[in-house]
Amino acid sequence: MSAIQELLARRADLDRQIMEAQRAAKSDAIAKVKALMTEGGLTVADLQFKSEGGSGRRASAAAGRKVAAKYRNNATGDTWTGRGLKPKWLQAQLAAGKTLADFAV
Repeated sequence: MSAIQELLARRADLDRQIMEAQRAAKSDAIAKVKALMTEGGLTVADLQFKSEGGSGRRASAAAGRKVAAKYRNNATGDTWTGRGLKPKWLQAQLAAGKTLADFAV
Protein backbone atom coordinates (compact mmCIF):
# COMPACT_ATOMS: atom_id res chain seq x y z
CA MET A 1 0.00 0.00 0.00
CA SER A 2 1.32 3.44 -0.89
CA ALA A 3 1.90 6.15 1.67
CA ILE A 4 -1.00 8.20 0.30
CA GLN A 5 -3.43 5.28 0.52
CA GLU A 6 -2.28 4.56 4.04
CA LEU A 7 -2.78 8.18 5.09
CA LEU A 8 -6.23 8.27 3.48
CA ALA A 9 -7.20 5.10 5.36
CA ARG A 10 -6.01 6.66 8.62
CA ARG A 11 -7.96 9.84 7.87
CA ALA A 12 -11.14 7.83 7.21
CA ASP A 13 -10.62 6.01 10.50
CA LEU A 14 -10.04 9.29 12.36
CA ASP A 15 -13.14 10.85 10.75
CA ARG A 16 -15.18 7.86 11.94
CA GLN A 17 -13.75 8.19 15.47
CA ILE A 18 -14.51 11.94 15.50
CA MET A 19 -18.11 11.35 14.46
CA GLU A 20 -18.55 8.71 17.16
CA ALA A 21 -17.05 11.01 19.80
CA GLN A 22 -19.31 13.89 18.72
CA ARG A 23 -22.36 11.63 18.79
CA ALA A 24 -21.43 10.41 22.30
CA ALA A 25 -20.84 13.96 23.56
CA LYS A 26 -24.18 15.11 22.15
CA SER A 27 -25.97 12.14 23.69
CA ASP A 28 -24.31 12.86 27.04
CA ALA A 29 -25.29 16.55 26.90
CA ILE A 30 -28.91 15.65 26.09
CA ALA A 31 -29.02 13.23 29.02
CA LYS A 32 -27.66 15.94 31.36
CA VAL A 33 -30.19 18.50 30.14
CA LYS A 34 -33.07 16.03 30.54
CA ALA A 35 -31.91 15.20 34.08
CA LEU A 36 -31.71 18.90 35.00
CA MET A 37 -35.14 19.56 33.51
CA THR A 38 -36.64 16.67 35.46
CA GLU A 39 -34.90 17.79 38.64
CA GLY A 40 -36.15 21.36 38.21
CA GLY A 41 -39.60 20.40 36.99
CA LEU A 42 -39.10 22.26 33.71
CA THR A 43 -40.72 21.70 30.33
CA VAL A 44 -39.57 22.73 26.87
CA ALA A 45 -42.10 25.58 26.97
CA ASP A 46 -40.38 26.92 30.09
CA LEU A 47 -37.17 27.37 28.10
CA GLN A 48 -38.84 29.82 25.66
CA PHE A 49 -36.70 28.96 22.67
CA LYS A 50 -36.97 31.29 19.69
CA SER A 51 -37.51 29.84 16.24
CA GLU A 52 -34.40 28.83 14.30
CA GLY A 53 -32.85 31.49 12.09
CA GLY A 54 -33.91 34.45 14.22
CA SER A 55 -31.42 36.65 15.95
CA GLY A 56 -33.39 36.61 19.18
CA ARG A 57 -33.80 40.39 19.05
CA ARG A 58 -37.04 42.24 18.81
CA ALA A 59 -37.64 44.56 15.93
CA SER A 60 -37.45 48.21 16.83
CA ALA A 61 -40.77 49.99 17.17
CA ALA A 62 -39.56 52.44 14.52
CA ALA A 63 -38.41 49.73 12.11
CA GLY A 64 -39.98 50.08 8.69
CA ARG A 65 -41.50 53.49 9.32
CA LYS A 66 -41.05 56.29 6.86
CA VAL A 67 -39.04 59.27 8.09
CA ALA A 68 -39.69 62.82 6.98
CA ALA A 69 -37.05 64.44 4.82
CA LYS A 70 -34.81 66.94 6.61
CA TYR A 71 -32.89 68.19 3.58
CA ARG A 72 -34.09 69.03 0.06
CA ASN A 73 -32.33 70.10 -3.11
CA ASN A 74 -34.73 72.73 -4.43
CA ALA A 75 -33.20 72.58 -7.90
CA THR A 76 -33.91 68.86 -8.42
CA GLY A 77 -36.38 67.98 -5.67
CA ASP A 78 -34.09 65.30 -4.25
CA THR A 79 -34.42 64.76 -0.50
CA TRP A 80 -32.49 63.17 2.34
CA THR A 81 -33.77 62.18 5.79
CA GLY A 82 -30.45 62.81 7.51
CA ARG A 83 -29.99 59.08 8.14
CA GLY A 84 -27.34 56.91 6.59
CA LEU A 85 -24.72 58.12 4.14
CA LYS A 86 -25.11 61.52 2.59
CA PRO A 87 -26.40 61.26 -0.97
CA LYS A 88 -24.04 62.19 -3.78
CA TRP A 89 -25.99 65.32 -4.72
CA LEU A 90 -25.55 66.62 -1.17
CA GLN A 91 -21.89 65.64 -0.98
CA ALA A 92 -21.24 67.53 -4.20
CA GLN A 93 -23.01 70.65 -2.92
CA LEU A 94 -21.15 70.53 0.41
CA ALA A 95 -17.86 70.18 -1.46
CA ALA A 96 -18.82 73.26 -3.49
CA GLY A 97 -19.03 75.29 -0.28
CA LYS A 98 -22.69 75.08 0.69
CA THR A 99 -23.81 74.03 4.20
CA LEU A 100 -26.44 71.60 5.42
CA ALA A 101 -28.49 74.57 6.64
CA ASP A 102 -28.84 75.66 3.00
CA PHE A 103 -30.84 72.48 2.31
CA ALA A 104 -32.86 72.23 5.54
CA VAL A 105 -36.58 71.67 4.96
